[in-house]
Amino acid sequence: MKGKILIVDDQFGIRILLNEVLQKEGYETHQAANGVQALDIVANNCPDLVLLDMKIPGMDGIEILKRMKLINQEIRVIIMTAYGELDMIQEAKNLGALAHFAKPFDIDDIREAVKKYISVTEE
Repeated sequence: MKGKILIVDDQFGIRILLNEVLQKEGYETHQAANGVQALDIVANNCPDLVLLDMKIPGMDGIEILKRMKLINQEIRVIIMTAYGELDMIQEAKNLGALAHFAKPFDIDDIREAVKKYISVTEE
């Protein structure tokens, strides 16, 4: 197993796409449609990397990221956003996000970023 990845997005289609692609790459994947599910998975499964959408109804990506960092300060997060909200992207990076992708993203770019950021934990 290459590592555990948590996919957090309220859009079912995006979760399924990322899930299929990353499982084919050999990763164990978990999915969450909202912040409560995401935080539960982080607390119970210690993912090696999180792909986090910034625009989620209820608890937004920034709030989810802050709470994840309370559970695990070392957690690795890549953010995804369909919006050109530079202040949100900057705030997420200030909170420790490793990278960000604008939707619609190129799946190969996501695959490469996952490989890049997850391999650091295996060394």
